[in-house]
Amino acid sequence: MTDAPANFHEVQSAEHFQTLLSDDLTRISLINFWAPWAGPCKQMNEVVLELAKKYPQVLVLQVEAETQSDISESFEVEAVPTFVILRGHTLLGRISGADAPALTETLAVHVRGATSITPQSHTDRAPGTPKHESQEDLNNRLRKLMNQDKVVLFMKGSPEQPRCGFSRRIVELLRSQGAEFSSFDILSDESVRSGLKVLNNWPTFPQLIINGEFVGGLDVVKEMADNGELRELLAA
Repeated sequence: MTDAPANFHEVQSAEHFQTLLSDDLTRISLINFWAPWAGPCKQMNEVVLELAKKYPQVLVLQVEAETQSDISESFEVEAVPTFVILRGHTLLGRISGADAPALTETLAVHVRGATSITPQSHTDRAPGTPKHESQEDLNNRLRKLMNQDKVVLFMKGSPEQPRCGFSRRIVELLRSQGAEFSSFDILSDESVRSGLKVLNNWPTFPQLIINGEFVGGLDVVKEMADNGELRELLAA
C-alpha cells in the first residue's frame, strides 16, 4: 500500500506481529483481522487506513486472518472483519463486523485516554431474542429454526456476505450442487450459537441441516458431495 503511513503495517508472521507489538507497550494498537474474499473487509480496510493517518501515534496492524491463523486463534477471531484495540498487551476494546462508526468512536475514546466503557460487540443478540430462556424453550426454538426449510445452513454471516472461510466454502459447495437453502447467522444470536453446539453435539460452524436433521460441517458435507451422497439427500 504505497500511501500507507509509517504507523501502518501489514503483518507477515507471528514473529513480525510480536516484534511490532512489543516495541512500545504503552502505545495503543489497532489490529484489523480481515480476509481478501470478504467484501465488508475491503470497505473497512479503507476506514482503517484513514484512522492510521488520523492517529499517527496509534500502531495499526493489518492481519490477514486465515494466512496468519496463529495470531487469529490467539485472539479468538472467528469471523471477519474483527477489530481489536490494545494498549501493550491489554485489551481495550473489540468490534465485530463492519461497523465503521463504532470502530472510529472506540478508537477515539481510547486515544483521548477516556475511561468510559465502549461495548465490545454490537451483534451479540438478535432483536427480539428472549433474555431469559429455559433450555426447553431454547431447544424448541432451535428445532423450529432447523425445520424452517428443507435445507438450512447455520453459518457465520450470510451467503452473500460470509464472515469466515469455512462458511464461504460451504455456500459455494451447496450452490455448486444446485441446492436451495435458508441460512441463519449464528453471530447474531449467542443462544442459538451455543445451543446448536450442544443439541447437535458439534462444536464448530457452519452446520448443515437437511429435513430437520443435522448432517455435518464443511468436511463432512464436502465428502458427501464428492461421493454423491449429498445430491441424493437433497433430491430425496
